[in-house]
Formats: sequence, C-alpha cells, structure tokens
Amino acid sequence: MTQDTSMDIKEILDHLPHRYPFVLVDKVLSYELGKNIEAIKNVTINEPFFPGHFPHYPVMPGVLIVEAMAQAAAILSFKTLNERPNDHTVYYFVGIDKARFKTPVVPGDQLNLNVSIERIIKGIWKYKGIATVGGKVAAEAEIMCVLKEI
Repeated sequence: MTQDTSMDIKEILDHLPHRYPFVLVDKVLSYELGKNIEAIKNVTINEPFFPGHFPHYPVMPGVLIVEAMAQAAAILSFKTLNERPNDHTVYYFVGIDKARFKTPVVPGDQLNLNVSIERIIKGIWKYKGIATVGGKVAAEAEIMCVLKEI
C-alpha cells in the first residue's frame, strides 16, 4: 500500500509562509521527505502581473517561475523538518545559479514544478528545480534558501 503524499491548498498554506497574492503553488502531487517534491501552479489570466507583463502578449515572469520552484522547495523543507512556518520564521533566497528559461509560460498553462534537495550545509538548503509545461522544460535553476528566525 502506498502512502498518499499529495497536498491540497489548505495543507500547502499550513506549510508555506506566503499568502495571496504571492502563493505560487496550487497543489502538491507528491513528495518524498528529504528528497524531492512535484507540485503544480495553474497559470491563469487573473494573475496580478499579467496586465503589465506584457499586455499585448501575457508571459509569466521568469523570476516568478523560479519563485514557484522555491515555494515548492520551502514546502518540502518544512515537511522534511516536520515543522510549520510561523510569525517568527522566514524562508529566504540566498542564491540562484544556472537559471535558464527555455519557453514562455502563458495563461492557460499548467506549470509542473519538480524540485529535489541536492544538499544541506550549515542550514543552507540547495535544490535543483525544473519547471515544465506539457512535458517541455520551461525553466530550470539551482536555488539556495535558508530558514531564519526573526
């Protein structure tokens, strides 16, 4: 019998310090503690950035695709640590390397986020993220984040 490792939006919000309009993960399809996560972001024309990026051809900003990968990584990290974010914790970016953007992400796309933990050293988590649409790579990056008490 396999364990269900999917998460709905309620559980995502329990494990993510972000809130509207900056939640960029709609559903977690699966995760393996300490290893990887697969999540989705449904991209709609109602996103607050589309009126300005670009009105004549709406494209999801690449930095927000990387942010979506980082949010999936944060969920995986909190689940792995068996912790939940609170008013005294933040999850900061500390590095983005090898970011590449292969194809535009537009309204109507479903962004599939695949993030794996590469290593954890001195509280800094390094991940490899790949975002795909319809099986084609839209973006990829190595990201580093740290959980801080404030």
